[in-house]
Amino acid sequence: MGAHSAAAALFTALLAFATLVSCNTEGDILYAQRQELKDINNVLASWDPTLVNPCTWVHVTCDNSNSVIRVDLGSAGLSGSLIPQLGGLSNLQYLNLHGNNLTGTIPQSFGNLTNLVRLELQKNSLSGTIPASLGNIKTLKFLRLNGNSLTGTLPLEVLSLVLVGNLTEINVARNNLDGTVGSTGLRVTAIIQDRLKISG
Repeated sequence: MGAHSAAAALFTALLAFATLVSCNTEGDILYAQRQELKDINNVLASWDPTLVNPCTWVHVTCDNSNSVIRVDLGSAGLSGSLIPQLGGLSNLQYLNLHGNNLTGTIPQSFGNLTNLVRLELQKNSLSGTIPASLGNIKTLKFLRLNGNSLTGTLPLEVLSLVLVGNLTEINVARNNLDGTVGSTGLRVTAIIQDRLKISG
């Protein structure tokens, strides 16, 4: 009985430690992103890396396990670039960075955000191509990339989320995208018209 109690206590301690490590890792990622941004309105002042986890930070929401599920920084006056480490926020469901002055590219690592439901990056100054890796996010319902300087085509991997995922809204208007999606443009257009309201 004593051995079972000791084992149970050890398991509980290890679980708590794993949760703490996860929280600290997420905090490290978000703080690293903060370091890459110019914050003229000081909206990230509460992002203190010395705290146990980021769940008390303004504009950050966690679940009951203290995992980051929401980052809401729309129209916050931020400028700078997105770091690849953001793809390590594995429980993130909502990422809103619309209406800032973000530059650079959308990291390929965003394809690792496999619990993401909403990705709001519209009305920034992002460039480069739309990562095909976003097609890995089968949970994605809303993808808003309008009002940037994105180039290339809308990847078929992303459009396939209409059929194999939950994607219900995609907006890529006011970018510099090509008008077709590779050699499968006609078939994809038919899918869009049938299953998806698309702007752009």
